[in-house]
Parts: sequence; C-alpha cells; structure tokens
Amino acid sequence: MKTLIAFIVVFGLIVLVHEFGHFYVAKKAGVRIREFAIGMGPKLFQTRKNGTTYTLRILPVGGYVRMAGRGEDESDSLRPGMTVTVVETDGLVTRINQSDQVELVGGRPFIIDDADLVNDLYLQGYWSDNEEELVKLAVDHDATMIEADGTEVLIAPADTQFQSAKLWQRALINFAGPFNNFVLTLVLFIGLAFALPGVTTTTIKAVRPDSPAALAGLKPGDTITAVNQQKVTSWQGLQGKIQPAQNKRLVLTYQRQHQSKKAVVKPQAVEIQGNKIGQIGIMPATTTALGARLKYAFQATGQAALQIWRAIVNLVQDFSLNKLGGPVAIYKSTEQASDYGLLSIVAFTAMLSINLGMMNLLPIPALDGGKLVMNGIEAITGHPVSEKIEVALTVVGALVLVVLMVLVTGNDILRYFIN
Repeated sequence: MKTLIAFIVVFGLIVLVHEFGHFYVAKKAGVRIREFAIGMGPKLFQTRKNGTTYTLRILPVGGYVRMAGRGEDESDSLRPGMTVTVVETDGLVTRINQSDQVELVGGRPFIIDDADLVNDLYLQGYWSDNEEELVKLAVDHDATMIEADGTEVLIAPADTQFQSAKLWQRALINFAGPFNNFVLTLVLFIGLAFALPGVTTTTIKAVRPDSPAALAGLKPGDTITAVNQQKVTSWQGLQGKIQPAQNKRLVLTYQRQHQSKKAVVKPQAVEIQGNKIGQIGIMPATTTALGARLKYAFQATGQAALQIWRAIVNLVQDFSLNKLGGPVAIYKSTEQASDYGLLSIVAFTAMLSINLGMMNLLPIPALDGGKLVMNGIEAITGHPVSEKIEVALTVVGALVLVVLMVLVTGNDILRYFIN
C-alpha cells in the first residue's frame, strides 16, 4: 500500500505539473481550455470556472488538458438523425445535451439534420413535435455541450481554438509542459538540498583502503578540481565523469593544502541494481552553507539532464527494451525509493520529472517535440503543415508509442515478476 500511494503521488504529480504548463500558457494565449482533468477514466466530479471544466476521474494517475481545436469537433459528433436536448436563451442556443444521464430544465428535444459549432455556429433540424418544418437555430459563442458521460464543456468556436493562436504562442504552449517538468525538478532538488543535513562537495571525507583512490595517494581533505583537465565543481559532476569510465585511466587534479597535484586512477566496475558503474572508493565531505545548497540544486538538475541525455543517445545508438521502462518499471523504482524514505522519493521524483520533460521533447509525432518540429517547419516555410499530414503523422506516432509501451510493459513484467 505504501508503494502504491507513493507511485500515485509521484506519477500524478509529474504529469499534472506537465499538463498545467500547457494549461497556463494556452489560457494566456487565448486558447479555450475546455477541460482540465485530474486522473483518468470515468468522471467522478465536475465543476466549471472561468470557462474551464475541472473534472476528477476515477483512476488516480496523472491527468490531461483538452484544448479547443486539438483533435475534436462536436459538429462531427452531432450526426444527422441524432436527437439532442437544447436550451434557448434570447434566441440563442446556450446548452446542448447529448447525454442520457442529464435532464435539462426548460430543454426541448431537437433532431439534428446539420450542425456547425466551429465557424457559423448553428444547429439545423427539426423540433421533435414538428418533424416537417426544418429550422435553423443560432448557437451562442459560449454555449456548452453536455457530452455522453455527463461532462459539460464549452463549445470550441474557431477563434478560441489552438490554431487561432500566433505561431510563437503555439510553440510556447507545446514547450510549456516539458519546461514545467524542468522547473519541478529544480524545485524538488532545492527542497532536497535544504532538507539534507548537508550537501556534498568535491572535497574528500574518507578514502576506502586498497581502493583506486587510496592506491593513487588521495587522502581525506583533498579537493578534486578536474578530471582529465575538465573542471568539476560538484560531486554529481565528479560522479558523471567517474561512473562511465570503468577500468579506464583518469587523471585527477586536486588541491592539498593550497597546492595543486595530480593522481592517476582506474575506476573499478561495481554492479548496482543491475547496472555497472565506475567507482574509485571515496566519500564526499558535506557543507551546510546557503550558497552551497542552492548551487547543489542547480548542479543536480544539470547533472540529471546530462544523465538523461546520455541515456537517450545510448538508446539511439544501441536500442534495447531493457533500457526503457514503463509504468511497471516506475512502480518498482518507486518501491525501491520508498524503502529509503521520503528524501529518496523526492530525489526519484525529480529524476522522473526531468526524464518526462526531455523524452517529451524528442522529435516524435504525438509528443511535444514533434509538435515543435511542426512549428519550426511553419516558421521556415511561412505556412502551417497540412492538417491532413499533421493528423496522419500524429496518428502514426501515437500508434508507434502505444506499441512501444505495450512491448516495454510486457518486458518489464518479464523482468520484474517472471524471470
């Protein structure tokens, strides 16, 4: 139960923060946000404020944002012959009900013949008590639609749709989700930095006997300043250079009593949670200084981004399902993190958040990165990518991601529960 709660909180937080980025920037750009959902699946509760319907859904994992003009048009759902209930106010249709779950006070049944809720804003058809007289009803710009599951949202006229925003605004909307994940990572690392008794430095606190560092002559109190003449200013940066260099020669530059010295080490390969990393056998000293804590947070964020980037490059160069992880892998990682306490979960959430942000920036259709590529093409050519082409690419990209997710989840189940 502890692991399940931690998983819901961790996964839900990073997804909701991501979606809130899209939500906030789209709102500022004048794009109508029809629904902001917390959770997935069937609706439990809804409320509407400032034109947006907020829903709570039954599966407490993540959430989503529905922007006007993003892959849906009620005109398509109002098929000829369908009966809906409409409410008119001052000669304009203000509410349209497709749901059997909701009864509208003052509503009249209307049989649809034709509808346009994007440009001309009308319903055409017959009142159920007079199926011989064809009538055309004007629809209010801010009318609401009650969908089949009872969710009531504003309709999406053309001027409120995503496509109506300027190009730079659309690009910002697409980038805002990943950006929020980066911000969340930094905030979590700042919180972690101040929650820890002290933050790590590149000064050595202890050297393990007979380790590569001991054999090279390193001692407690030495401060490592460079690896292979590349400057290091944080423990995370030092780890980033040592861990991938198993059994490779490294030249460490360090300070001892204000004198610069050099030492040659060969990191030993050590297996941790199935992964081999290089270690030289040193423990870092810590500090409680305010500036050092803030520096630690920024450096940890940068190092996390670099680590994810290296993982992406490695995946492209040598693809393997074992290098990917889906919900099952996230659950198992959450379980491991929760065993070490709250601070471990915070660090894990920070890493997962920046992972989500960077993966979403990959130039794959259906991801934010793919949409940014479309924005770039439009900026270069002066014309938006054809809607048919964009929809086709998005569908293909989504199918590839779904297939990949199924394969990754199956592989995770084999790895963690069967093999």
